[in-house]
Amino acid sequence: MSGGVDSAVAAARAVDAGHDVTGVHLALARNPQSGSASAFATRPHRSVARGCCTPEDARDARRAADVIGIPFYVWDLAAQFHADVIEDFVAEYAAGRTPNPCLRCNEKIKFAAVLDRALALGFDAVVTGHHARLGPDGRLRRSVDLAKDQSYVLAVLTREQLAHSMFPLGDSTKAQVRAEAARRGLAVADKPDSHDICFIADGDTRRFLAERLGEAPGEVVDAQTGEVLGTHQGAYAYTVGQRRGLRLTRPAPDGRPRYVLSVTPVTRTVTVGPAEALDVSTVYGDHPVWTCGEPTTVECEVQMRAHGETVPATVTLAGGRLTAHLHRPVRGVAPGQAIVAYRPDPAGDVVIGSATISQALPETGRGVPVGAA
Repeated sequence: MSGGVDSAVAAARAVDAGHDVTGVHLALARNPQSGSASAFATRPHRSVARGCCTPEDARDARRAADVIGIPFYVWDLAAQFHADVIEDFVAEYAAGRTPNPCLRCNEKIKFAAVLDRALALGFDAVVTGHHARLGPDGRLRRSVDLAKDQSYVLAVLTREQLAHSMFPLGDSTKAQVRAEAARRGLAVADKPDSHDICFIADGDTRRFLAERLGEAPGEVVDAQTGEVLGTHQGAYAYTVGQRRGLRLTRPAPDGRPRYVLSVTPVTRTVTVGPAEALDVSTVYGDHPVWTCGEPTTVECEVQMRAHGETVPATVTLAGGRLTAHLHRPVRGVAPGQAIVAYRPDPAGDVVIGSATISQALPETGRGVPVGAA
């Protein structure tokens, strides 16, 4: 239980459904300034989890557990969170990629370390406040509240992990969840949602990375002419599609803005160019997770950023690599992000698989390969 409204209402709904629920807050920081939360239950009981929170959040979670009437514990997973999420985050940026730490936390912490411990203690599942649905067939689906849908960051979960998961909020909008929290007398009913990366309190990702990776000066180069347009103090501070913060002293000849097209850590080069050079038509993904039948070639829709647009694609899984041929070009695909394949369905789009984007190729004759070293 994170101390937020979603995990509190998820725990309360699990209790109402007849499950034997225990609330668990995860202490994820190496100092006592932050932590996170989760709840557990046994069938017809279960469990709940969320993000990295402050001491105030931990107190909010405990108060919510008291109102709901369930036991409450704090689990210290700070060392594993630091190794599997924070160090991974820094390493990915150092390698020129753009990671999604929420996705990695779900994969390594909430539905691996937490779920493994819960099952060992005799619980049947982890219950979370994520806005997503599990159908009777065990398939992961989008939430009815598309603006809050979190199936994208849950798409790394295997079928076995999904079989031991519960998402009680998937059939409700966020407004309905808040109204229910108020009716239940939960003090977190009006608590604002957290939007920043949980372990970067001030939201300054550039500073956070610089403190850990140090200065690594390099050049900003024009993709079309090869001209050096400026310098930077660390290529890790840039991501594909970025426009602001380039600090270029000379505008493009046509006066149009430039965007980051690629980041090459080996040479410390940031390559920039016009917006249309960001258009890609083929995306490759490593470490695929396929949850809907045997690997095959499928016509589906893919999403390549959290809360990003979807685009029709032909997706093939072969040799441990996912290949997506997009039916129309997409702009600004960043290596390190997830590509998630959905099967459109009137009852809610179904997640059929995911992978970590390793490379994206532009339309023939346009742009530069994204993710090429």
